[in-house]
Amino acid sequence: MTEQTASGQTTAGQSADARRKFSNGVSAAAPPQAITVGKHGSGRTFVVVSWVILIVFAVLWLIPSLWAIKTSLTSNSTSAIGAGPILKDWHLTLGSYKTLLSSGDIWNWYLASFVTSILTVIFAIGFSSMAAYALSRMNFRGRRWVFLLFIGGILVPSQVLIVPVFQELNVVGLLNTYWAVILPQIPTVIALFVFKQFFDNIPRDYEESARLDGAGYWRIFRSIVLPLSRPVIAAMAIVTFVGTWNNLILPLFVLSNPKLMTIPVGLATVQGSFGQRLSDIQASSILGALPLVILFLIFQRQIVEGFAGSGLKG
Repeated sequence: MTEQTASGQTTAGQSADARRKFSNGVSAAAPPQAITVGKHGSGRTFVVVSWVILIVFAVLWLIPSLWAIKTSLTSNSTSAIGAGPILKDWHLTLGSYKTLLSSGDIWNWYLASFVTSILTVIFAIGFSSMAAYALSRMNFRGRRWVFLLFIGGILVPSQVLIVPVFQELNVVGLLNTYWAVILPQIPTVIALFVFKQFFDNIPRDYEESARLDGAGYWRIFRSIVLPLSRPVIAAMAIVTFVGTWNNLILPLFVLSNPKLMTIPVGLATVQGSFGQRLSDIQASSILGALPLVILFLIFQRQIVEGFAGSGLKG
């Protein structure tokens, strides 16, 4: 009993030490190196050109966004005539937002989107990380072919699988349920690929010491690998959440109950009924995208660190 306790304490201590060493390696590798300006100013020219390109792209992105915001804050009669210059004729009104938010349907759509997106993230990250760890660490015949088979799934457009997925869900009686939206989106090839790349770069020495103490694959995965993978988990969770939230085709096929519709399906229905009411259309679009904008602003650092960490070398 004493030996098992000592073994468990040793494994826990080694796991913490491994996480600390690897985290220090990630922190040391993450900051980009500054560009050294040469005598002829080539480095400075590169920086100036880069900033000019970034500013141009930022302006090209901001102009449609500002137009959409302005249109959503004008009356339908004004926006139907024409939005006009972006910086002129700002007669602000929240009428379109009040109309949409006073409707009970949009809150049901928000609920459906949050439920399906969060559950999809939980299952997708869990299964993708475990599958990636098995492909990265377990030696079995045909491992490389299995990985290539998964990656080959990227080449198949999701629209091609809509009809087979619909038929399967119909057979098992899951149409018009949240699970009809969740289950088909759990297999995430991108997450599997990123997780495997990250696990391949984790030095095996961290796991060998724990294996000498009697730890198995599951304990090593849970106690050492997952804590080291927090940046990648955060990045993949956000990417999966955004992809599920924005998915229009799948919910459109498998959901017909208005109370179960997600934000993209519900807003597409509303926009179709609005006709030429541009203010209401733009307001509904902004309400649909607002949670994603907030999510990105809060977790943008984790997204960058996650994708940067997946390319580290052990």
